[in-house]
Amino acid sequence: MPPKSFEDFLKSQQQAQQKPKGAGYKYYNAQHSGHQELPTARQHDANSFDYSNSGVHANQHYNTNGYGAGTYDPQVNGAGFNRNGAGSNNYGRGVNSPTFGYGGSPYSSTPIVSAPSSGAATPSSVNTKSSNVSSTSLNAALKKLNVGDIPIQDELATIDRAVDIKDIQDSAEQIAEKVASYGGQYLAEWKVNDIVQSLAKPKNSPVTREGALIIIQKIASKFIGKPPNECYLVGFISRCFDVASDKEKTCVKAGKTTQDILYDMFPVEALASSVLDEVLEYLSSSAKWNNKIACLDFFDKIVRDCPSDLLELRFSKAVPVLTDLSTDFKPELASHGLKSLKSFIKVLDNLDLENKYDIISETLANPQKVTECIKLLSSVTFVAEVTEPALSILVPILDKSFKSSATNDQLRQTVMVTENLTRLVNNKREIELFIPILLPGVEKVVHNASLPEVRYLAEKALNVLKEAELEQTDGRFHGRLSLEQAKEFLVDKASQDLIPFVEQLNIKEPVAFEYISRILQFDANVNDWKRLESYLRSAVVGSDESLKEKYVEQVIKNLRELFDSINLKTEDELDEGTVEIVNTDFSLAYGTRMLLNKTKLRLLKGHRYGLCGRNGVGKSTLMRAISKGQLEGFPSPDELRTCFVEHKLQGEEGKMDLISFIASDPELASTDKKDIAEALKAVGFPDERLTQEVNSLSGGWKMKLELARAMLMKADILLLDEPTNHLDTTNVKWLQDYLVDHTEITSLIVSHDSGFLDSVCTDILHYENKKLVYYRGNLSEFVKVKPEGKSYYTLSDANAKMFFPPPGILTGVKSNTRSVAKVTDVSFTYPGAAHPTLHHVSLSLSLSSRVAILGPNGAGKSTLIKLLTGELIPTGGKVEKHPNLRIGYIAQHALAHVEEHKEKTPNQYLQWRYRFGEDREVLLKESRKISDEEKELMSKQIDINDGRGPRAIEAIVGRQKLKKSFQYEIKWKWWIPKYNSWVPKEVLLSHGFEKLVQKFDDFEASREGLGYRELTPSVIRKHFEDIGLDGEIADHTPMGSLSGGQLVKVVIAGAMWNNPHLLVLDEPTNYLDRDSLGAMALAIKDWSGGVIMISHNNEFVGALCPEQWLVDNGVVAKSGGEPEDESKSTEAPSKSKKDEDDSPANIKVKTKKKKMTRNEKKAQQERRRLRHIEWLSSPKGTPKPVDTDEEED
Repeated sequence: MPPKSFEDFLKSQQQAQQKPKGAGYKYYNAQHSGHQELPTARQHDANSFDYSNSGVHANQHYNTNGYGAGTYDPQVNGAGFNRNGAGSNNYGRGVNSPTFGYGGSPYSSTPIVSAPSSGAATPSSVNTKSSNVSSTSLNAALKKLNVGDIPIQDELATIDRAVDIKDIQDSAEQIAEKVASYGGQYLAEWKVNDIVQSLAKPKNSPVTREGALIIIQKIASKFIGKPPNECYLVGFISRCFDVASDKEKTCVKAGKTTQDILYDMFPVEALASSVLDEVLEYLSSSAKWNNKIACLDFFDKIVRDCPSDLLELRFSKAVPVLTDLSTDFKPELASHGLKSLKSFIKVLDNLDLENKYDIISETLANPQKVTECIKLLSSVTFVAEVTEPALSILVPILDKSFKSSATNDQLRQTVMVTENLTRLVNNKREIELFIPILLPGVEKVVHNASLPEVRYLAEKALNVLKEAELEQTDGRFHGRLSLEQAKEFLVDKASQDLIPFVEQLNIKEPVAFEYISRILQFDANVNDWKRLESYLRSAVVGSDESLKEKYVEQVIKNLRELFDSINLKTEDELDEGTVEIVNTDFSLAYGTRMLLNKTKLRLLKGHRYGLCGRNGVGKSTLMRAISKGQLEGFPSPDELRTCFVEHKLQGEEGKMDLISFIASDPELASTDKKDIAEALKAVGFPDERLTQEVNSLSGGWKMKLELARAMLMKADILLLDEPTNHLDTTNVKWLQDYLVDHTEITSLIVSHDSGFLDSVCTDILHYENKKLVYYRGNLSEFVKVKPEGKSYYTLSDANAKMFFPPPGILTGVKSNTRSVAKVTDVSFTYPGAAHPTLHHVSLSLSLSSRVAILGPNGAGKSTLIKLLTGELIPTGGKVEKHPNLRIGYIAQHALAHVEEHKEKTPNQYLQWRYRFGEDREVLLKESRKISDEEKELMSKQIDINDGRGPRAIEAIVGRQKLKKSFQYEIKWKWWIPKYNSWVPKEVLLSHGFEKLVQKFDDFEASREGLGYRELTPSVIRKHFEDIGLDGEIADHTPMGSLSGGQLVKVVIAGAMWNNPHLLVLDEPTNYLDRDSLGAMALAIKDWSGGVIMISHNNEFVGALCPEQWLVDNGVVAKSGGEPEDESKSTEAPSKSKKDEDDSPANIKVKTKKKKMTRNEKKAQQERRRLRHIEWLSSPKGTPKPVDTDEEED
């Protein structure tokens, strides 16, 4: 029977302490030779318990280590013993017989496992512990914990005396019932966690260690589904890790089971906040290494299951802890720590860094890699917004680099990365934690660096840090809710009618209040209002259900107002008469990448919103999701009609006439064709154009066609993706007036035309940190509030760089002003058209040409370019080019080049395109396709008067110069190569083999250009990086996942790969942002080849092209520029205009010397004599001047 009272129990423990204890059986036998009679099973008291239920110990004397005084029983013999006396653990082979105690040694940090969960009972066939020692240590432990008089004392005593798991389960169930009855807050008051920790010590019996975890399981079962009671069990998670190193498998299994039970009790926001804090604290403790590995497994599970936006809030706290573990002396723990660090860092969504996470992780774990990592980071073009998580992984590396004895080069790279990062910090609060770390290093560079460039970059970074430091004390809310603010929203901001309700809330208990405040803080900071509202409804318990609902709604409303004050920068209350047509919270992802995360879309009727952000942030993806009805919470088409107006390839529809094309739209199938014709005329289509095929329309007219379709759909919302692309000035003005006049239509506009956005927009929607932030006013007003938005106005290459490879040598062309392509009296008429698009056009181009083709939409600008490049065949006149001339062509619909290769990466696409030594895109040109007539011509035999009679041509296999033309080596059909013949070009042309000759010329030109390039992945990657596309994207991202701006860079890289001599750009500004446009402008200025372009961007054209070709009514008028040299040999440019380009095409040819007169010869001799005398009188070692006839030399 147990003692009648707890005081009697303690008294019996004190009496037990008076008995002698030995350190081992030899010492004990030397001091006590006789038998000492032990109580029988019926005589045992609180000091003696028979755990084996066998009764044999009543006739046998045991010492304190479990050995008989004069006999040896192999069934109870331990495998060894230590020197801790009563606290020692002596285990037999297969039989456990340790002593049990609380106070014999410091607390162990190992938790324990429950028998029911492990599935195996702990052996109990022998006496498993000395009751004498157990009672003594229990007394000492309770005294040390200062537990006092608690309701679970009897149950604890019962657990101490238990002989098997069933007894412990019953007592644990009683403890759990009492905890549930009193309330979870009493777990801390009764110090249950400390008691469980003592029970879980390794020196206790397996039964007791497993029983400690059963207590946790039983308590947890009472709180499942009853939030926020799980908050009282956060501290018990560490007890589960303590048993990971236990020698008993049953204890280890029970620990894992307890982990799973506790894990499932917490919502994800609690796992990422309170639970993760407990885990990180355990990882930072002095726990055993194998226990920490178990804790890391638990950490990895949290990382897998929690949303990335919640985990990003923990980077600043978790990264230092994981870094320490990855450098631990224990190899197993260091390896596991590095693995967890890598998986955790990959949670971060940052396009600039996502392919460099591994090297960053390894550098954090190994400081010797700092130099390599800094060099890699310095080559990154940072464009994505920098947030606290990104700084958490980069600042430690930068700090180590600043503190190391870095070279000037490494210091420059470090400052460059620091400046790039600080410049892209949108919310200065994100950098707040890192100011004390970065500031000393940056200030040191500002004052001590020897290179002016390094000091300049450091000063820019220092200014950002100083601004952020000042922003900490400005008293404004900057988008990050603190824990103290979260507590205020729970209790202090309630309205007067809710104050009595709030006073009696269950969540005001300190532990629960702290726990719920953390949940509120995390959910609010990621703007997940639905999740927060759901948890508050389940956690808050009040007397009045209606007041509870009102309280929860008010908390959410107050929080949203606070955050909307940031995201809705200048959005006021609705004006009178203004109608809100969309107000929804949503997230948007593309593949595995999150574009917008829990943001708000709010649209007002009649407003025109400019959607601004860098290339690749997801502007077009958002509008496409709206048009397809994929946006969560967006009104259905029955309530709100949307029309997406974009530039697209019409494919098979391109052969339809305009009215049929619009009628083919399923939503307009019932529309009368007369109405369609009227709509087309309303947007400017004349009657004669209505019968044209869609394919024959220019880009500007195709845009008008899409707008006509939108008018017929009577759309409430127009989604315009780059609407001004391909539009001339007149039509841009027409579109502006159309949008401004139709106040019943709401517009969402993506455009790189800053003037258009200024004229049209009433609001700006800006992408900031995966949120849509609203600004009232047009782009000019936006720039006043957000100065970095100035990049939408100016052509700048501050964030982007482009470099075009120099053109190759062009045989026979010794001057950049010599004509290399010529159009003579060319006319062209599209099939089915009543009038020719171009007639009697004569033009020429040289390597120094910078030509802009101007004219209204549909005038024939693109047609002229296609005739020059061979895309179209003229109906009259001729187009001549240098046989080796290579042309890089970027079409008006640039994506046409890559439309068929969406599954390939850019690197793979370039390999495919040039795999066989020529540009495979060239073979798709109309002028290279062999018609049926030409196939028949190929089978016809010709006689070249060489005495071998008529033969059929099989192929052209070679070419060489012949006077002022070429001759070609012909392989004859059915004749061996020995009998190949050299045939002059004129002879082949006279027999109708123009396309065959041109095809071979193209092949030779391409082969010559590719002779300078090595088609390997590493070289191709470098080429893409020169064009401005990130190398990792080029290597690993399928083109179907790239944005329009990135795809244009792929097309540019493809066109420039074989070192073309002429670059032809048809609307190059359509898909590039301002930064990329500025970079392209500078690249074109520095390039030494010829450029011809069509663009309605006057700023871009005006900066680059001094020569203009005005196309109107089929006639081309030329203005500006310098005349090309049509002669066959030309003098080199004067040396006062020395060309700085090192291209092999820019060959300097010396002018022919004039014959000197007698007096000039005498003057020359005198100059040479004076130079020689001057050299003789100069110091020894002065080099002798070269005698030259050139005065300037």
